[in-house]
Amino acid sequence: MDYKKQVAASVIIIQTQLQRTRKKRKVWVKEWLKKRTTLSHMNLLSELKLVAEDYRNYLRMDEDLFITLLEKMKPLIQKKNTLMRDAVTAEERLICTLRYLARGRSLEDLKFSAVISPQALGRIIPETCIAIFNVLLADGYIKFPSTEEEWLKIARDFNVRWNFPNRGGAIDGKHVRITKPINSGSYYYNYKEYFSVVLMAIVNANYEFISVNVGTNGRVSDGGVIENTTFHKKLISEKLNLPKNEKTAEHMNFVFIADDAFALHKNLIKPYPFKGLSKQKRIYNYRLSRARRVVENAFGIMANRFRIFHTAMNLKPEKIDNVILAACALHNFLRIHCKSKYTGSGSLDVEDTENRALIPGEWRKDEEVLGQLQQSTRNSSDEAKGTRDLYCTFFNSTGAVPWQEDMI
Repeated sequence: MDYKKQVAASVIIIQTQLQRTRKKRKVWVKEWLKKRTTLSHMNLLSELKLVAEDYRNYLRMDEDLFITLLEKMKPLIQKKNTLMRDAVTAEERLICTLRYLARGRSLEDLKFSAVISPQALGRIIPETCIAIFNVLLADGYIKFPSTEEEWLKIARDFNVRWNFPNRGGAIDGKHVRITKPINSGSYYYNYKEYFSVVLMAIVNANYEFISVNVGTNGRVSDGGVIENTTFHKKLISEKLNLPKNEKTAEHMNFVFIADDAFALHKNLIKPYPFKGLSKQKRIYNYRLSRARRVVENAFGIMANRFRIFHTAMNLKPEKIDNVILAACALHNFLRIHCKSKYTGSGSLDVEDTENRALIPGEWRKDEEVLGQLQQSTRNSSDEAKGTRDLYCTFFNSTGAVPWQEDMI
């Protein structure tokens, strides 16, 4: 055998050995994942339609409301089939996302009911979440006032429901638990010793979000996080178009209310420090706390209904932002369209003035899952303190309510 033939024979032998030792290629798609049409929760939902309560528990909304939402969503989330495979339908995408939000299940767990790989779910769910937020935002389900009249309408609602005039909303911020992002160090590590992003929100008199901001890392743990928001920048630069004092009750400053995590401002007031308070200041604190419960209850109900907030969200930070924004938008959507079912009897805090007691809403039975911001130690201007003092005087004179002294 000549030299060239020897080389050729050697190459053939080596290739044969490599083919024998080479591991068998992994299956591109697991066989059971190919049977989505027969194995997924789509078939279960067909049965649940016969029992409205079970359907609502499964998706957090009735069938007709789901269909309404789906029709709004289809143009944004429907994908085209390819030669290789059929696309996951818009209906399946929305169902998977609602289940993820409602139950807080991991993508690995959700794959068994959705019959979709966790890798695909990791793309589908954040995409659908941002579509939910954008669609509902465009349809006015989260609407931030832009005119004096819109602000005055919110203020009228607050005065009727909570006996607090000139109020544009209740402000609060919460830490939303996440898993530590890759290569993030302590960037998201908060003072409560877990990793988080901060959700800032303003809520109206009806427990609805009118402004949401998310994404600030958990290390920014006090009310200073508000300084990163468009709302705060417009507040400081006086570009919110708030009603002038000649249009407000008692010609006092139009205000937002908050807790001790935030710094006082002429248009943002909070409680007096709790040590050694006079009777008048305790009454003011009670009236402010009473009106501020709307934001506590909005957060509490949302976290109770969407159990994803009971887990450490295990997605990239920008995808987590999408999930949180979708939950806020869905909260408003459900409050508006099915209030009695979404927040039924006993869901919200109720004040029993005859027995001087606060009856806690059912959401308070859950352990705290949304962490409080740290107390702010920032200095306040004399003008800001003066605004608070004017409201204190008002609540102890012409703005008093009959039961307030019994509640302090």
